[in-house]
This record gives sequence, C-alpha cells and structure tokens, in this order.
Amino acid sequence: MNINKGAEKIINILEANGYEAYAVGGCVRDTIMGKTPNDWDITTNCLPEDIVHCFEGVRIIETGLKHGTVTLLIDDETFEVTTYRKDGAYTDNRHPDSVTFVTDLESDLSRRDFTVNAMAYNPRAGLVDLFGGREDIENKCIRCVGEANKRFEEDALRILRALRFASVLDFTIDEDTSRAIYELKDNLSNISKERINCEFTKLLTGKRNVDIIREYFDVICVFIPEMADMRGFKQHNSWHVYDVMEHTLVALSYANNDIIVRLALLLHDIAKPRMFIMDENGIGHFHGHPAVSADMAREILNRLRYDKNTISTVVRLIKDHDNRFPPNIKSVKRMMTKLGEENMRRLISIQLADSSAQNPERAIQRLRDIQDASNLINVIVEQQQAYSINQLAINGKDLIEMGIKPGPRLGEILEELLQLVIDDKLENTRDSLISQVLKYL
Repeated sequence: MNINKGAEKIINILEANGYEAYAVGGCVRDTIMGKTPNDWDITTNCLPEDIVHCFEGVRIIETGLKHGTVTLLIDDETFEVTTYRKDGAYTDNRHPDSVTFVTDLESDLSRRDFTVNAMAYNPRAGLVDLFGGREDIENKCIRCVGEANKRFEEDALRILRALRFASVLDFTIDEDTSRAIYELKDNLSNISKERINCEFTKLLTGKRNVDIIREYFDVICVFIPEMADMRGFKQHNSWHVYDVMEHTLVALSYANNDIIVRLALLLHDIAKPRMFIMDENGIGHFHGHPAVSADMAREILNRLRYDKNTISTVVRLIKDHDNRFPPNIKSVKRMMTKLGEENMRRLISIQLADSSAQNPERAIQRLRDIQDASNLINVIVEQQQAYSINQLAINGKDLIEMGIKPGPRLGEILEELLQLVIDDKLENTRDSLISQVLKYL
C-alpha cells in the first residue's frame, strides 16, 4: 500500500520510541479501493500523554485527549493519533459512557462499526484484517463488525452510516446488518439532527442514493416522516405512470450531483398526497402543490439543521419547479432575473429530471421545451445579454448624480430600465438608458 508521507513519519517516530502504530479505518479502506484518502488516522498502544512527549516540537491539538486522541499538524496536514481503546456502555445510543485504553490492536479494531473500516496497516507488519474487510470490499458489501444489533444499539448513527457507505461506495448491505437496521431504526430519533444531516447529505449525493432510499424507505421516514404518505399514492393522471414516491425516486435518478438539486427533487412533490383531488372524470389533480411542498420542505430542512442558503434556495426551486415558461429569450431572461444564472440552471436540471420521470408519451414536447430553454441560457450568457440590474450600463450612483434621491424609487427605476432592455424596447447603452431616465425626470 502507498501510505501518506506524514502518516508514515508518525508511525516511524512512534515505533522508534518502542510503540506499535498503524494507519487505520477509512484511509486503509480507500487505499485498497484505489482512492486517495481525505485524511489519515493512526492508532497506537502509546498513551495520549506519551504521544505528546514523542512529538515535542510538533504542533499539537489536545482537544481529544480525554478520548485518547492527539491531533498532530505535520507538513500542513492534520493527523489524528488515537490510543488503542475499548468503549464502555452506550446508554444514550450514541456515545460511550467511558473509554478504557488497551494494549492490543485486536480489541481496538473489534469496537469499530463495519469490517471495511476495521482494517489497519503498517509498512512493516502489512495489512491487519481480522474481520474480513478486504473480502467485503471485493464483494462490495457493508457488514458490521461482530453482532450487528450490538453495533447499532451502541451507536444508532451507525444505521445511517451503513446506508451512507452503501450509497457512496456503491455497495450492498449484508443481510444480518440490514435486518438489524430495520429492527433498530427508531433509535435514530435519539441522534442529533446535525449528525443526521451530515450522513444523509452524503447518502443523497452517493451513487446508489435512489436504490438505498427505495430499499430503506422506512428508515428515512424516521427523520422525514412527511415522506411516508408518498409511497403507494397513485396519481390518477395521464401525465404520470408512477405513484408519487416512485416518481420522485425516478426523477432523483436523473439528477446531477448537486445537493441543492437532489434535495429539491426529493421534496418537490411531498405535498401531493395532501393536495390531491379527483374530478368527476376520475382524473387526479394537485393544484397548489408546489407552494405547499416548498413550505413543507422549509420545515423539514430547518428541522434537519440545513444552512439558511440551502433552505432558501431549495424552497425557491420547489416553488418554481412546475413553472412552465415558453422557450424564448424574453421568458428565459425574466426567469434568470428572478433566480440568477446558477439557480436558473438548477431549475432546468430539476424540470428535466421531473419530466423525465413522467409519462414518456406525454412529456416529449415538454422535455424539448426545457432543453431549448437550457440552450437559450447559454446564448444569453455567451452574448452577455442583460438579465440583472448589475448588468445595466448605468447604476444607482449614476441616477443619484442625475438628481434622483436614494430610496425605493431609485430601485424601481433600475427595475423598469431592465424590463425595457429585456423586452428589446431599449438598448443597454449608457446614452440610451440616461435618455430614458431623463424622460422619467
């Protein structure tokens, strides 16, 4: 295995002082899979205070000392060095009540979550794989170390981590591990929303996100219970060939790897079961569902502690996901004025995915129109056509110099000028815009 130079340096120093030391966990897994690890963790039989002594002169962060972890800064990289340990009882389904330092590597590896994360490596000792992690990597399988129920009872977040790893690594989940996930899924209620957010976001941007959500739908509903009504809810509409949940998952399968787009697609139709009505002809309708779905999405994302920008953007895109506008320059510019270029492109991605998950016999023209609108965005950007106030040839400072007082009217005039430019009633030149302002004055 190729090992990071900083990690190898740490191992060498600890061994020179008479201790054992190994790279451990995800860095070993990723290296075996041919990936470059994001970080390198070291495990050792050296006690925390002795680790500090071994690395005199090296910048040390001691915040994890009580749990046996010393963070070292070497060559501008951080490395966590942790003493072999054994965890006590987990009465809160998340953190061990106590930590006991041990002297053998096997005890340390046996407390870890999954076999693929329970391997250690030392350049002289080679790979230490006591639980079949390498074989599970070859078989693309997530399996708990030891008894699955015990692992998940100790730390319920491991339930979501199993789903996340399966999604990101494109693995399946071992049968016993899967059974334990379903038996103990309700323990996720004891986990902080911040931790759920972190794992779920990674799951959602993984390769197998759709398969995992479909297979473990009831697990996802523990922290997004609003989704439960979507499963099996028939739409009774010729535009659709799937129930609400399956339509959502098929749409999600067309999404690019943008968490904003994926969250919006996951929640874009969440209000449909609430908004459903059937007319006298037996046709289902969901009038107003985009706005209600947006409100529900705001509540869900706030509860899961997403940041304000993510929430506001997702909510805005869900509100507009069903907004049908003709694929011409003026209409596309107006939408870009409303959303900006980045979010306009996101809206196009969402609409393409949404329509691709509808009845293919009915959605052909809609898909063409959306693609035409996407092409027009490129034209507008490449030709530097104005669609926002800051692209106008004059600005607020120019208006003030012309005698217009700062205030709401100044902004209104700039908006009016922009609309005239978008409608091709006014050229976006300084002289043309000033002439129009003089008419207002």
